[in-house]
Amino acid sequence: QPLVSSSKWLQLHGLKRNKLSLSQILSQVGFQHRKGYVTTLGKLVASRYADGLFPEYERAQDGSVYNLTAKRELILHFVDCLMGAIELYKQRMEWLTSESRQIFGVIQERCIVIVLDFGTAVPAEFDLCRDALSMVLVEQVTQIAKFNLIRVAQDLMKWQQKSTPVSEHTVKSAVTWLWKLDHMTAASHTSSAEALLEAMSDEAVSS
Repeated sequence: QPLVSSSKWLQLHGLKRNKLSLSQILSQVGFQHRKGYVTTLGKLVASRYADGLFPEYERAQDGSVYNLTAKRELILHFVDCLMGAIELYKQRMEWLTSESRQIFGVIQERCIVIVLDFGTAVPAEFDLCRDALSMVLVEQVTQIAKFNLIRVAQDLMKWQQKSTPVSEHTVKSAVTWLWKLDHMTAASHTSSAEALLEAMSDEAVSS
């Protein structure tokens, strides 16, 4: 799936876009029971010609009442559409909470620098971090334009001097570099901030 935010995804697949929100459905399966102002009487008078003729539905949100006039076939059509929308939402949620996205979210920037700060992670945690980073490189970074990796250390360790165009070769190179890193490396209390500043100094990186 393309790396798009949920807001953009909803613009394409949301209920409103597909005319499946409650108000949109109600307008297609019935008509609102309205009150009109009668000048000669000087007051609001509710339309009563539909009383008892149609099933009624009252919206809990605003108390508006709709007279339902649609035939069974149209109601079942909307049921099918809503069931399809539910399935699509489930697929999106499963995708959002699987693999690298459950850790890093969905990368939307075209150029990124990943700052690696392993702190005092024990060897097992260090390998778990590298597993997760390898996953995000293969699953998401392959879909963007440029990237780089910087490791927090006394002397900053950079995979490349500046962000590099994404290709199958560069992603493999980055993964190899990642797995050749030593478990422990000297770092000062300012190393993390220095690494972040170095990442932001890359002109191609927007955020």
